[in-house]
Amino acid sequence: MRSRRRNQRGLPSPEDKAQAVEEMFDEIAPRYDLLNRLLTFRLDTRWRRRAVAALGLAPGEIVIDVACGTGDLCNELESAGLRPVGVDFSAGMLAAATTAAPLVRSDALRLGVRDASLDGATCGFALRNLTSLEPFLAELARVLRPGARIALLEVAEPANPLLRAGHRLYFGKVVPAVGSLLSSRSAYRYLPESVAYLPEAPVLLAQLAEAGFGALDRTLLSGGIAQLITATREGSAS
Repeated sequence: MRSRRRNQRGLPSPEDKAQAVEEMFDEIAPRYDLLNRLLTFRLDTRWRRRAVAALGLAPGEIVIDVACGTGDLCNELESAGLRPVGVDFSAGMLAAATTAAPLVRSDALRLGVRDASLDGATCGFALRNLTSLEPFLAELARVLRPGARIALLEVAEPANPLLRAGHRLYFGKVVPAVGSLLSSRSAYRYLPESVAYLPEAPVLLAQLAEAGFGALDRTLLSGGIAQLITATREGSAS
C-alpha cells in the first residue's frame, strides 16, 4: 500500500482524502453509534430531531440523507413520517446500519438520482469529510425540486472564550483518548482535526446561495458546539 500524503496538521491530502475517509469509517463502524452517544452525552439525538423538524416537510415527502452512516438520521426522518433514502460510500457503515430505510452505496458528489426529484435532504456531521464542498452543494441543488428543504448538521465552536477553551480541550484531547480505548485513536484524532476542512460560516452560506439555495439560516446548538444550517432550493417548477 502506498504511503499517504498529509498536510501540516496530519490530515490526508486532497488526493488521498476520499480513500482515507472511507477506510476510517469502515474501521470505526461497529462502535460508531456507541461513541456518538457517549462523546456527545446523547446530545446528538437532540440535534438530529432538531434538524428533521427544521425541514418543515409534510409526511410522505422523500428526503435523501447524504453520508447516512448507520442510519440515525434516517430513523428520525421516518419517525416524522417522511420517506428517507440513505446514501453513504462506506460499506462498513451501511453494513452496521440500524435503519429500515432503503440504503445506497454512492459518492455524495454523484448521487445517481434524477434531477428535481426529491423533497428534502439532510447531512449529519459529514461536510468536512467531503473531498470538495461546492460540487456537493451543486449536486444537492440538482436532485432537489424547487421549494425543497435541506438541513445540514456540523460541528462548531462556541463564541464564549471560556466555553471555546473547554470545548477545544474536550474535542482535541478527551475525544481521541476515549476513541483510542473503544475504537480507533487515529480516527478519533482525525475527527477533531478535520474541522480545519470546514469553511467559515459566511463562506459556507455564500456557497449555498451560489448553488441555488435561499432562506438561509444558521443556528448554533448546545452552547455553540454544533451548528444547524437550513435552506430552501430556489427556482420555479418547469
